[in-house]
Amino acid sequence: MLFGSKNKGGASWLVAFLGNPGDKYAKTRHNAGFMAGDALEKKLGIKINKLKFQALTGLGELAGEKVFFVRPQTFMNLSGDAIAPAAAFYKIPPERVIVVFDDIAIQPGKLRVKRSGSAGGHNGIKSIIQRLGTDAFPRVKIGVGAPPHPDYDMIDWVIGRIGDNDYKTISAAAERAVDAVEEIISAGIDSAMNKYNG
Repeated sequence: MLFGSKNKGGASWLVAFLGNPGDKYAKTRHNAGFMAGDALEKKLGIKINKLKFQALTGLGELAGEKVFFVRPQTFMNLSGDAIAPAAAFYKIPPERVIVVFDDIAIQPGKLRVKRSGSAGGHNGIKSIIQRLGTDAFPRVKIGVGAPPHPDYDMIDWVIGRIGDNDYKTISAAAERAVDAVEEIISAGIDSAMNKYNG
């Protein structure tokens, strides 16, 4: 995929919040990314609600930069089908495509910022890597915790409802994830990793 200079009057960054659409999935672990999208809407007073590129989208300003916000409506496994065309349209290179999503390998409430890397078993990230043709895009991972025992069905776990205690913890982490995104845009990925990978 070719990326030229940034689109005039468009956006210079793309931030994608991953999840599954529909009420059925609203308070599930896989929707931690959507929760961060909700937190961002409150923080910036914008709406991510225009249907475009198979996603709910919104344009806003964060850290003094024009940002295109994307909430794919493709279901998690096809997230790249929404994100790649949006990035191509705005001529945004992969290193300026920030993806916010859930991670079972991280304790509930913890964040991890990464510059690049493999999908680590996350089908949404796998789809984005395939469609962008690279794994070199920044991520903000929201910890949702692992299943209680090894035999637990992983799909049941990630699309399972979050219990009340964990929900508060993960909601707070989703709000911090927005701050981490802002830090990446304003001060760079290294600064964000130092600040949020504690």
